[in-house]
Amino acid sequence: MDIHQLVAALAFAGAAGTHAWAQVPDDARELRWADEVTPQVVVGEVLWLATPQRAKVLALFTDAPSARGGVVIVHGLGVHPDWGLNGALRTRLADQGLATLSVQMPVLDKDATREQYRALYPIAGQRIAAAVRVLRERGVGKVAIVSHSLGAGMVDAWLAGPDAMPIAAWVPIGMLVAFARPPREPVLDVVADSDFPEVLASAKVRTPQFPRDRCSRLVVVPGTDHYFDSATEPLAGVIVSFLDRVFAGHC
Repeated sequence: MDIHQLVAALAFAGAAGTHAWAQVPDDARELRWADEVTPQVVVGEVLWLATPQRAKVLALFTDAPSARGGVVIVHGLGVHPDWGLNGALRTRLADQGLATLSVQMPVLDKDATREQYRALYPIAGQRIAAAVRVLRERGVGKVAIVSHSLGAGMVDAWLAGPDAMPIAAWVPIGMLVAFARPPREPVLDVVADSDFPEVLASAKVRTPQFPRDRCSRLVVVPGTDHYFDSATEPLAGVIVSFLDRVFAGHC
C-alpha cells in the first residue's frame, strides 16, 4: 500500500466509528488470496476492478448464454470470491441463466472480529459499486446482489448510504444484523435452519421491514448450517426462482 492508499484507508476507517482508525485492509493477505485463486479458476474469467482505494480488485466473472440478468456475489468475513458457498453460487447461478460477478471484499488479519471489519465497510461499498457498474457495462440490464454473512452487512451499509446505486433485488444469506434502513428493493432473506443464533434472532427483526411487494420474504433452508455446504443446490434454486420473478416484473 503506498502513502496515498494508506491515507485514504485511514480516512475511510475514521468515518466508520469509534476506534475504527486502527483498522486498514490487509493488502498482503488479499494478494495471497489472489495468487492462490487465479491459477485455479476453471469456470469463468478473472477480472480486475478499479476502485478509489485499490487499483486492482480481484473479481470472477461467469457469463451465461442469453442471461436473464446478473448477480454480484459478496462473500463473508476474511475469505475470497471463489471460497465455498461463493464459488458454488457463482457457477450454479450462471448454469441457470444468470451472469455472476463474485468480488473480493477487503480483509483484515485472520484473527480480526466482525466488529473490527466495520471500519472496512466504506471500502467494501466502493467494490460493490464497481462490480455493479462492470455488469452493466457488459450489457447486463438487471443486476441483483447476493451476499453471505458479514458480506450481507457490507451490502446493507452500502444500500443505506447516500451513494448506493439502484439495484433490482437483494439476497442476504445468513445476515447477522438488523437492516440499517428498510430495503427499497425486493429482498429474499435466507437463513439456514441450523444457523447461528444471532442470525435466526435478527431475521425476526428484519421481516417486518420487508418491502410490501409480492416477492420479498424470509426463506429457511432445511438441513444445513450457516455455511450451506450441504445445500448449495437448493439454495441456488430458491435464489433463481426469486430473481426470475423480480426480473420479469412480477413484484
